[in-house]
Amino acid sequence: QVQVVESGGGLVQAGGSLRLSCATSGLSFNDRAMGWFRQAPGKEREGVVCVDYSGATTYYADSVKGRFTISRDMTKNTLYLQMNSLKPEDTAMYYCASRFLWCSGSKTQYNYWGQGTQVTVSS
Repeated sequence: QVQVVESGGGLVQAGGSLRLSCATSGLSFNDRAMGWFRQAPGKEREGVVCVDYSGATTYYADSVKGRFTISRDMTKNTLYLQMNSLKPEDTAMYYCASRFLWCSGSKTQYNYWGQGTQVTVSS
């Protein structure tokens, strides 16, 4: 049975930091890509950043380059998103998702999803 559970969201002031976690079971990071998506009110869900089965990282949102870092703990089957220098436009529900082998920026290509964790950045 596959489980994907995000945590670590919250309310922070602009310029602050948060570290999101995605705890999984029933998924092997050795043959799957793990990605972070986000969705703000009134907008479509968009890809943020992804790490593929080999450990290669792809950024889909240019606005987060230099501020967000994705990482994996292979022994714990846990994915992380370190978010620094947060801006109000980062406010969204953040989702963890998985697909076979390689990263994709399209939400329709992922077959496993978590429930999401809310990130709110105040100005």
